[in-house]
Amino acid sequence: MRLPGIVILAAGSSSRLGQPKQLLEFQGTSLIQRITQIAVSAVEKPVVVILGANCSLIHSQLTHLPVHIVYNPDWSQGMTSSIRKGLMALLYFSPDTEAVIFAVCDQPYISPDLFLEMISVGSKTPKPIVACSYNNILGTPVLFKKEFFNVLLALKDNEGARKIIQSYPESVEAVPFPLGIIDVDTMQDYVALQNKLM
Repeated sequence: MRLPGIVILAAGSSSRLGQPKQLLEFQGTSLIQRITQIAVSAVEKPVVVILGANCSLIHSQLTHLPVHIVYNPDWSQGMTSSIRKGLMALLYFSPDTEAVIFAVCDQPYISPDLFLEMISVGSKTPKPIVACSYNNILGTPVLFKKEFFNVLLALKDNEGARKIIQSYPESVEAVPFPLGIIDVDTMQDYVALQNKLM
């Protein structure tokens, strides 16, 4: 398996937070800049960032980075539309892509080492999915090899990548990511995250 591309899913409106979570600061940078910089450092293949709500505000955070920024006009339909849009964009920019990693910006403890471990595991296992494991959950970031591209493109609204992980358990290799359970959905989550840093 050659190096995968990475698709960052960042199109949501952060309705539970009340402001764009993509712009929240963590360790001196916004969450969207942080995950994008980490992705760029981990792979040679294209990095695609899918934006939707608050597109212009978030876009300005990324103009200095070597990534493809793609607008999803259907962002309000849920993450599934961004998964499809992201994979189609990745295949457009890099038709020979053999795998894709989907990541979100609100898991602040994603690191370059995590992406590299997922890629290493993906290159060694015959299984076509490599998902992160935390708190008895298999979820993002998640790597899909080429044999699952058609399944991803056929996802129906609101099914999401986790639906595939749950539907094909025998096809999944797990990578431990205990800190993956920490994400930012509400202001309480963000305050708790900031308090951990003090």
